[in-house]
Amino acid sequence: MATTVVHLSSSSLFIQSRGRRYNSIPSFNNIQKRTVLSLSCAINSQGGDMVPLEGKSNDRNSAFDFKSYMIRKAESVSTALNVSVPLQEPLTIQEAVRYSLLAGGKRVRPLLCIAACELVGGDEATAMSAACAVEMIHTSSLIHDDLPCMDNADLRRGKPTSHKVFGEDMAVLAGDALLALAFEHMTVVSSELVAPERMIRAVIELAKSIGTTGLVAGQVIDLSRERLNPDNVDLERLEFIHLHKTSALLEAAAVLGVIMGGGTEEEIEKLRKYARCIGLLFQVVDDILDVTKSTDELGKTAGKDVMAGKLTYPRLIGLEKSREVAEKLRREAEEQLLGFDSNKAAPLVALASYIAFRNN
Repeated sequence: MATTVVHLSSSSLFIQSRGRRYNSIPSFNNIQKRTVLSLSCAINSQGGDMVPLEGKSNDRNSAFDFKSYMIRKAESVSTALNVSVPLQEPLTIQEAVRYSLLAGGKRVRPLLCIAACELVGGDEATAMSAACAVEMIHTSSLIHDDLPCMDNADLRRGKPTSHKVFGEDMAVLAGDALLALAFEHMTVVSSELVAPERMIRAVIELAKSIGTTGLVAGQVIDLSRERLNPDNVDLERLEFIHLHKTSALLEAAAVLGVIMGGGTEEEIEKLRKYARCIGLLFQVVDDILDVTKSTDELGKTAGKDVMAGKLTYPRLIGLEKSREVAEKLRREAEEQLLGFDSNKAAPLVALASYIAFRNN
């Protein structure tokens, strides 16, 4: 894989409050470095059982430099997110919000939103507010998911979870704040770029994806997974959990991108199906990694689902069958992109491969 040279800004964010000078936590320069390093490590770590991204799944994608594309988009998203949550009073909650939102990560959901927008003729600027909104909601869900009353996780993206740093009360509030900010940010920033009827459609789509017919529904059932006996549960039941818990927000990201880009109803439905496939794919691979990788490799506690007795794909159908399901989902995702301009579809083809062959 070719080496990517990334130029980092030396700028840093400061805020004046009550006569004291607060350096942003984390600073903008550190955010950029963390984003680039985490993405470079994630993409360069393809190996072992994993098949290298370039040229694996589709010849039309063999020349596409996904690493450079992903780093560029992640940097753009991180820059926009940094601006969207400046340090201000009350400082504690803002620091808690920034701690989780700017902690790096793969930025898969905002990348998907931007790529979907570009696929139908839009551009990054048009999609950026929606992309940030999806990432805010994703981060909110992670903060809440890590709480002791939920998954009781100690690590997230290689760092202590929010409640470990700021306390449970502040972690709950940080998650709540991000949920509200997502809708405010998307509607205010995009008001001059997107027609009102499309904005209304986008808001409804995003709200549905996280409510009691979306992410929350999946989370509710997921909490009971440790009480489910694999002998009494079929693959359809497990897919229901992950279509809601994992796929719902990925689906919203893709659909929002098409809406923002002015896509047709047919294009919306194709990207909806694509996102459902990569959403399930993401979870199947997550379950595989949970039992095949270490805590250091994952950046979060390995084997957590096994220890909790949760129902997973490997537990239900075995490791090899889980890998077969993952490959089938990757192919089905790519099939939804047939008929689109191959150059514009290349990032989405590569994204499906990246999710399938990732190591963390």
